[in-house]
Amino acid sequence: MVLHAHQRLRHDIVLRRLEVLRVERLTPHMQRVTLGGPGLQGFHSAAPDDHVKLFFPNREGELVLPALGANGLEFPTGREPSPMRDYTPRRHDAARGELVVDFVLHGDGIAARWAAQASPGQHLGAGGPRGSFVLAADFERYVLVGDESALPAIGRRLEEMPAGAHAIALIELPGAADRQPLHSRADVEIQWLERHGEPAPDSRRLEQALHALPGVEGDSFYWIAAESGRARAMRQWLDQRGVPKDWIRATGYWKAGVDDDD
Repeated sequence: MVLHAHQRLRHDIVLRRLEVLRVERLTPHMQRVTLGGPGLQGFHSAAPDDHVKLFFPNREGELVLPALGANGLEFPTGREPSPMRDYTPRRHDAARGELVVDFVLHGDGIAARWAAQASPGQHLGAGGPRGSFVLAADFERYVLVGDESALPAIGRRLEEMPAGAHAIALIELPGAADRQPLHSRADVEIQWLERHGEPAPDSRRLEQALHALPGVEGDSFYWIAAESGRARAMRQWLDQRGVPKDWIRATGYWKAGVDDDD
């Protein structure tokens, strides 16, 4: 038996037009949007950190979606394409025909602006996920490290973990009001780390909490998602301590100094 065998799955890309069914403000910096409609039929997401590409109305308020062509996504000529951003499917309920996406409300980017004003009856485009990383289920411990942008993926992973699993979640947020109830059948320890006004790129709360964990060399998988430079530095720190590369998945969910409109 091979220990810690991850799976990488590929999916056929399907482009969809989805309708907003419900909108809920979860916390001061998180808006939940539930999507559905006939276009969701056949949707599949196999892993908690999957990404779908969402297409938003352009500057004219028009949803201009691409088609899948020989060279990838091909938008119609003569019309401004809908801008696109990657997001985590927070929850998918095939029986109800619903897809939940949580949006961090920060800055003045396209996605945050749209989510702040979203209301039932509006539409979005969606494509993917194009692939899934299915994490091995036989680690003794799972360490989940992320800021508010990673909270949807962390919340989904905890919900999907089985009884008997053990996880530690280190979650950095703007403030205590941004905490969310997270449910799991697993044995979970959560450390909430609030910045209290400090800019996210300057914070080192996640790094300090990771460094303080006992047994870094043990049988643990480390999942990290945060600002790009910080995620890379945390991976390097684990590398230096001899954690096998296949026991780490570190992803930059955003990059400091880059406008969401870029």
